[in-house]
Amino acid sequence: MAQCVQSVQEFIQDSFVPLVAALCSEEAERLTRKNSLSFAELVKPFCRLTSEVHMRDPNNQLHIIKNLKIAVNNIITHPPQPGAIRKLLNDVVSVSQPAEGLVANVITAGDYDLNISDRSVKASVPWYSNWKETLMELNTSTFYSATTPWFESYRECFLQSMPASDHEFLNHYVACMLVVSSSEPEPVEQFLKLSQEQHRIQHSSEYLYPKWFIPNTLKYYVLLHDVSTGEEQRADSIYEEMKQRYGTQGCYLLKINSRVSNRGTDEQIPDPWSQYLQKNTIQNQDCYEDCSYTVISNKNTDHLISDGLDSEIKDGLSNNFKTHPLQLDHPSGSLDSTDYVKATASLQDSKKSNSGTPHGACLTLTDHDRIRQFIQEFTFRGLLPHIEKTIRQLNDQLISRKGLSRSLFSATKKWFSGSKVPEKSINELKNTSGLLYPPEAPELQIRKMADLCFLVQHYELAYSCYHTAKKDFLNDQAMLYAAGALEMAAVSAFLQPGAPRPYPAHYMETAIQTYRDICKNMVLAERCVLLSAEILKSQSKYSEAAALLIRLTSEDSDLRSALLLEQAAHCFINMKSPMVRKFAFHMILAGHRFSKAGQKKHALRCYCQAMQVYKGKGWSLAEDHINFTIGRQSFTLRQLDNAVSAFRHILINDSKQPPAQQGAFLREYLYVYKNVTQLSPDGPLPQLPLPYINSSATRVFFGHDRRPAEGEKQAATHVSLDQEYDSESSQQWKELEEQVVSVINKGIIPSNFQPTQFCLNRYSDNSRFPLAVIEEPVTVEVSFRNPLKVPLLLTDLSLLWKFQPKDFNAKHDGETKELGACDDDMIGAEAIAEFLINSEETKVARLKLFPHQTGELHILGVVYNLGTVQGAVTLDGIDPSIGLQTGKFVSNGLSVRGRQDLEIQGPRLNNTKEEKTSIKYGPDRRLDPIITEEMPLLEVFFINFPTGLLCGEIRKAYVEFVNVSKCPLTTLKVVSKHPEFFTFGGNTAVLTPLSPSASENCSAYKTVVTDPTSVRAALLSSASSVDFGVGTGGQPEVIHVPLPDAVLLPGASVQLPMWLRGPDEEGVHEINFLFYYESIKRHSKMCHRVLRHTAVICTSRSLHIRATVCRSNALEDEEGRGDNMLVFVDVENINTSETGVKEFHIVQVSSNSKHWKLQKSVKISEDKDTKLASRERAKLCFKAVRCKNSEENYTFADIVFGNEQIISSASPCADFFFQSLSSEFKRTHVQSHAHASQRAAKQSFDETVRLIQQCSEVDLNIVVLWKAYVVEDNKQLILEGQHHVALNTVGKEAFSFPQKQGFKKILGNSDWEDLEQELPEMVLLKFFRPENTPVPARPTPEQLSNLIKTSLHYPESFNHSFHQKSLCLVPVTLLLSNCSQAVVDVMIDLRHKTTSPEALEIHGSFTWLGQTQYKLQLKSQEVYSLQLKACFIHTGVYNLGTPRVFAKLVDQVTLFETSQQNSMPALIIINNI
Repeated sequence: MAQCVQSVQEFIQDSFVPLVAALCSEEAERLTRKNSLSFAELVKPFCRLTSEVHMRDPNNQLHIIKNLKIAVNNIITHPPQPGAIRKLLNDVVSVSQPAEGLVANVITAGDYDLNISDRSVKASVPWYSNWKETLMELNTSTFYSATTPWFESYRECFLQSMPASDHEFLNHYVACMLVVSSSEPEPVEQFLKLSQEQHRIQHSSEYLYPKWFIPNTLKYYVLLHDVSTGEEQRADSIYEEMKQRYGTQGCYLLKINSRVSNRGTDEQIPDPWSQYLQKNTIQNQDCYEDCSYTVISNKNTDHLISDGLDSEIKDGLSNNFKTHPLQLDHPSGSLDSTDYVKATASLQDSKKSNSGTPHGACLTLTDHDRIRQFIQEFTFRGLLPHIEKTIRQLNDQLISRKGLSRSLFSATKKWFSGSKVPEKSINELKNTSGLLYPPEAPELQIRKMADLCFLVQHYELAYSCYHTAKKDFLNDQAMLYAAGALEMAAVSAFLQPGAPRPYPAHYMETAIQTYRDICKNMVLAERCVLLSAEILKSQSKYSEAAALLIRLTSEDSDLRSALLLEQAAHCFINMKSPMVRKFAFHMILAGHRFSKAGQKKHALRCYCQAMQVYKGKGWSLAEDHINFTIGRQSFTLRQLDNAVSAFRHILINDSKQPPAQQGAFLREYLYVYKNVTQLSPDGPLPQLPLPYINSSATRVFFGHDRRPAEGEKQAATHVSLDQEYDSESSQQWKELEEQVVSVINKGIIPSNFQPTQFCLNRYSDNSRFPLAVIEEPVTVEVSFRNPLKVPLLLTDLSLLWKFQPKDFNAKHDGETKELGACDDDMIGAEAIAEFLINSEETKVARLKLFPHQTGELHILGVVYNLGTVQGAVTLDGIDPSIGLQTGKFVSNGLSVRGRQDLEIQGPRLNNTKEEKTSIKYGPDRRLDPIITEEMPLLEVFFINFPTGLLCGEIRKAYVEFVNVSKCPLTTLKVVSKHPEFFTFGGNTAVLTPLSPSASENCSAYKTVVTDPTSVRAALLSSASSVDFGVGTGGQPEVIHVPLPDAVLLPGASVQLPMWLRGPDEEGVHEINFLFYYESIKRHSKMCHRVLRHTAVICTSRSLHIRATVCRSNALEDEEGRGDNMLVFVDVENINTSETGVKEFHIVQVSSNSKHWKLQKSVKISEDKDTKLASRERAKLCFKAVRCKNSEENYTFADIVFGNEQIISSASPCADFFFQSLSSEFKRTHVQSHAHASQRAAKQSFDETVRLIQQCSEVDLNIVVLWKAYVVEDNKQLILEGQHHVALNTVGKEAFSFPQKQGFKKILGNSDWEDLEQELPEMVLLKFFRPENTPVPARPTPEQLSNLIKTSLHYPESFNHSFHQKSLCLVPVTLLLSNCSQAVVDVMIDLRHKTTSPEALEIHGSFTWLGQTQYKLQLKSQEVYSLQLKACFIHTGVYNLGTPRVFAKLVDQVTLFETSQQNSMPALIIINNI
């Protein structure tokens, strides 16, 4: 049980006190009413004696009485009605609430700190987050006692209001005060009248109430004298007469009202009456006398209905009891109906407005002392002698009747030590609760004597008498009497000083069982339980006390059950090992019963205290129930904020409730919330708990939504919220933007450069304030999640923002505008009328803002109306008191407006040591954009843009650029990682015919008709790389878009041709275009803008080309120059038949080089056209010679196989060539820088190596142009394309697409195709070494062999008559050509040392005549002719290629000297004639 203010001894002593009746004349009552008090009320604060009292027991032993209290009550002849008592007890509990602002009582029980006070309302409910800190502020002691003053008030009132009973005398009056005023004409006659009235009340059969202790009741005569108005001499004379008539010990003169009530109030007199009058004891029965009650019993509740009175009439009478709402759910049907009874109001009715009138206004402190003295005199001289005399008389009567030789007091030992009669079980006893003893019965006399002894604290003698009476009653099977004797015997045994015997708890248990089960008297059983539980608690027997309290809970009284359950709960946490969960469970039960009893505040308090245990333990259903009840009770008590918080907690937890229950919770919350908002309609919007917002998933998009495709027009993909974030792609776009900005700023990226981010999310860099443009929408995507199993309907959903206008060109700033609901001139907001989120669904809403001014925008959150969906879940089983009718659904009516803030936590910082050792987060500014000045806005449309191409196919499309803003744009550039994919045409593009539509007969190339009879000789042209954007020093990826006048005006559009070339690798390609543009006017915040486009192209195989170049044996060409080569081109059709390509035609082969050019086709065939069907291969051979022109321009040589020449030096053929050249150059450029440090250390040595290497290098690029005939939808289309092969080294094979050639070299083409089809994943393997190998420090023999080119000139056959001359001499010319750029020393050795297999096959040998060694020096590119003679002695075929040629650079050691190999054997036929 909870701690009480009084000790258990004080509590019991004050519960059973001598009762004194007061009978006043009307005049005497009038005197006391001057002080707003009746006579009984007047003396009440002074009824406890301040000193010890002595009396003698029947054995003449002195007995000391300490702290004696008496009770003086007005005589009331009607017993209190049960309904009135219930009403009174209910009011007493209602008015006794925890005081606000007091320090909380805390019990530390196990792992719990339980806050047991008014603060528990704050400490336990979910919204009170710092309750732990509140507890820590309190005393550090581990135990605080928890008090429950409402229970003590209830207990005191209950014991005082118990009606007098015939089986016990504790509530019977011992004496009667007759009070008469001294101002009456005949006071003595008035005393006589009052005496007769008292006698008539006690002895007449007309009055059954009140009960009197003995027939000869003590009458004490009190003369009341009003000092302020009465004559003191007359009062004294009357008092003298009274003393003569009644004796000095039977009367008293009490002087009161020493001051006039209207005197100045400067003198402060204490008011000791208020604390007693507030308890409003049942003795104020004058309130109830004139009204009877009908009691209607129900299984769940007790309704008190006032007979004949309408409960709505407020007539001021305290007997007009309203019907109490004893159920949780009121039948009225609406929570906002104030049908709960305010306890203070009902008490004011019954107390006749005690609080408004001061008490004792005419009394001084001297009068207080006089009243106190009067009570002491009455007790000392009147009451106690009378009781002592009565005890003696009763003792004497009992001795004489029982024939005992000694008094009961001396015989106690004999009774207890003798043979004990076994007590019968309760179940064996007959139901004789109706047995009545006559008043003179000895058993009642014993009981009467025991009660008297008990009242004057003579507990030992009282116990003896109770024990004797108990046995007598049990023998007679008078169970009501026996239970009463058992009850008081147990209490007397406990109260005996020195505790000679243990407390007989079994006595109490028997008494309780008897009262409850046999006598059906719950009032007496309740008294037993209250007494016994207090005694057990004082002995720390909390478990037994709790069991006793719980046992008496029943359905007949909700208030009693609630109070007892609460006390049982306190017992559980006061145990040595606190049972905290049992405490919480019983507090829940108590709260439920309090609620049924109409005690809403106490119910709320109990649930809140229990919540301290249940919260945070994962018992979600229990928490939901408690929070739901807290919300309901708080709403009933008009604690609307608490109600909202409790319902909010139900909704924000991951509820395990079924959908119907969740729907009910949601509607309750909405209803309560609506009432809260109605109280303060102009207040700030409060936070709503639903739906959940995943703030970190919030995305912000700047700009307009992309346009959909219109027919052949396809808008640039740009960025949209529908695209998933890809970090790799994002990095690519950033690099592209940095690339173009670097080009614009001459190779330097500005320090204030900020990569353009169109869409900000949790992965993007949000550390800087993003930039948005005025008049362009800002779209915020908010991710909502509905945790409930019922759908939520959000209406009028829009963003909440704060805006500070700023002119970034001016110095002053504007004022900050909050929320902006009406400031559409600054920020326009788009609202979503209805947004439905289904059960447990995650859904995103996209909300837009339209800034109309420059400044700083801060997006704070979202604002919306939260409601439920019509027809979602019915309200079956839900009480209609929430304001809804059963079966009626809510769509628009029940919705509340609120807000939720978007609070995004930035990334965790992890750079410095301090950041690593602590938890710090950086800023996330995605919701704080800066609105900048107007900027141009570009839209790009692609017309006839293909989705599928053959590898190397050329297709012409058109790009339309539209400026949709109000300011002109300039400096339009496009950057891509794949510049070889497209071109806008070089400076010569104007010469290329523009085709109006992409028809099958329209060529993307510039063509010239050629003479079909002409020999296949090369048609020459030249072009500068500068014309095509190559070699200017800039990055080839950044391409300038040739706008007319370089400016695109507002609203203007321009169409430009764009040629596309299918990538050389088959598959799906994503090619990123970044369009860069600027405003003509420079801005401080935003310098440029970009537009993104991702083209997806699917390429399929077409042709595969390999080419090799080797030195021609012919040292001189037609022009007499000695430098020429042969180019072999191998073209294979690797296209698969699925693509519908019928055949490929090789229409032209062109060369592009600064140093070489194709001269003619070596192949002579009748077929003018080279056709390749699937899997066919063609071999072409061309002669290449050196160019004459300067090195600035490239020479283009076209060898045409058809009737039309494609001018390869014009767009788009040259564009794609130069772009492939630049990408090749970029690749080799990276490789050449890989080992710069090594080259720097060996510079001179490497120069020599380089000179040797240059001899074997060729700078010749081959372009194969082709047409493909495709059958599609029964129509034949002609596709065009070109492939590039870069020949760099003599004798080394080059490919049009070199990535996968490691396999092809090993497997061969046919095996390679099979492998690709069967095991495509194996293409990831690489069987070749990486290309970025360092420059070799030593030339290879292959490189050295190309230093000098040799050629033997001789007749193929030589006729000689060996008969005439045995030696045949043949002149042979050895031509030596220096292929390097340096001076070379050459040594020719003619001695036969050949070991080659070709030489061994030749029968016989020959001999060189003359010198066997020659040493020569050849200058750069010099051709030297050496005349030799060969001598033969037989006919036959001979190989003349035996001379060994050695070469080295001048001024170098013989380190590089090696033999020169001929390209083929030089065979001569010697014939005999």
